[in-house]
Amino acid sequence: MFVGGEFVEGAGDPIEVENPVSEEIVATVGSASLEQLDLAVKAATGAKSSWGTMPAVDRAPLLHGIAAALRAKTDELALLMTTEIGRPLSESADEVEWCAACFDYYAEVARSEIGRVIPPIEASQFSVVVKEPHGVVGCIVPWNFPLLLLVWKVAPALAAGNTIVAKPSELTPLSTLAIAEVFSELPAGTVNLIAGAGDIGAGISGHPGIDCVAFTGSVATGQKVGVAAASRNARVNLEMGGKDPFIVCDDIGADGLQVAAEGGAWAAFLNAGQVCTSSERFYVMESVFDDYVNAFVEHTKKLVIGDPLDSATDMGPMVSATQRGKALGQVEDAVASGAELLTGGGNAGFEKGHFLEPCVLTGVPADADLLREETFGPVAPIVPVKDLDEAIARANGLDFGLGANIYTRDLKRAIRCVKEVRAGSVWINDPLTDNDAGPFGGFKNSGIGRELGTEGLDAFREAKHAHIDTEIEIKDWWYPYG
Repeated sequence: MFVGGEFVEGAGDPIEVENPVSEEIVATVGSASLEQLDLAVKAATGAKSSWGTMPAVDRAPLLHGIAAALRAKTDELALLMTTEIGRPLSESADEVEWCAACFDYYAEVARSEIGRVIPPIEASQFSVVVKEPHGVVGCIVPWNFPLLLLVWKVAPALAAGNTIVAKPSELTPLSTLAIAEVFSELPAGTVNLIAGAGDIGAGISGHPGIDCVAFTGSVATGQKVGVAAASRNARVNLEMGGKDPFIVCDDIGADGLQVAAEGGAWAAFLNAGQVCTSSERFYVMESVFDDYVNAFVEHTKKLVIGDPLDSATDMGPMVSATQRGKALGQVEDAVASGAELLTGGGNAGFEKGHFLEPCVLTGVPADADLLREETFGPVAPIVPVKDLDEAIARANGLDFGLGANIYTRDLKRAIRCVKEVRAGSVWINDPLTDNDAGPFGGFKNSGIGRELGTEGLDAFREAKHAHIDTEIEIKDWWYPYG
């Protein structure tokens, strides 16, 4: 682990890291003890002054340096992530580049403003709003994008002047701990990386020395994090998953349907469906429903399921037997309730590994878990709808609101969806494309706060109003009123 600028052995229970392809234990990592968590927080607290008061113009080259160091470690980090998660190596390499780009973005954004000047109420006065760092930010990160979802927290938090204590998922500690050296040029204690399970996550959430908690994970765990932080009035930024809808309109033509089918398969099956913004509910207008389903199934059957280190592989295994069992369980329950499984559900012929062939279903009952609860697996239930009114109503019908995808050539329909679909991100004709300059987060149970963009920077800053009067004089509105 990396605490106070030094590499240390974890004193807590060992964490075994499984390769989801071979089901073999490939590494054992010592987790942090609660005493080591205290040391990490103490180190971050000690670094607050030097890092937090450093001018943004001086922090910027250090953040650019982190970006360059990440790019230099692309091959190593990509291999580690693929070993831990089981996704194609090319996707892991892409993740490293996305991380580097995020540091480059925030290196510059933080230089552009630290507040604003506001109009005073009298001629002799000067008023400003100054944005300051919270202090120590605790980051709790999931396994599906172990570096990217860490960087989406760490890059803006550092750019804002905060120091960090971060914990990766116990399923994927290797790649996170492997990036420790990219922070070596920062003041000691600025970034601290510790491994651990739920007890360390709970320790971060409730630690009196942590001023803000940034979390990505399940709704149930996120609510616990929020309660623990609220009990001591710490700031929180929570991203808690979703059940994203994918709407296909009847105005896109035959070529558009093919594009929407291939885009839908990518949105549903990327990283074996283990993406918080995976498309997990497809609503397709009746007049094009059959054609869309046929194109979707045909394309899905062409996907190559196999060894993620093989460049021809489109989709590797799921991360664990537990995750595979949950996804397949929803599929089996839906089929038992009358749904039709058109393709998928097997293990792609592998005797070992958590492989699940991507599933496409129709006829899923509206009350099935497959249409109501997060699946987090390569499963695409496709539902016919009469019109856009019904599609939007169904899209908004759950307590999730992270993202939504719509395919249409009608600008009025596109704008209507942007306005009416209750989701933090609405993608029109281009699914799951993130933008460092655009905020990411959810409505309703999908979360509180935003990552990325200037909103992501402000998530790690406090606003202070400074009111200055250049004259020392008695005011007309003071006592005595008579």
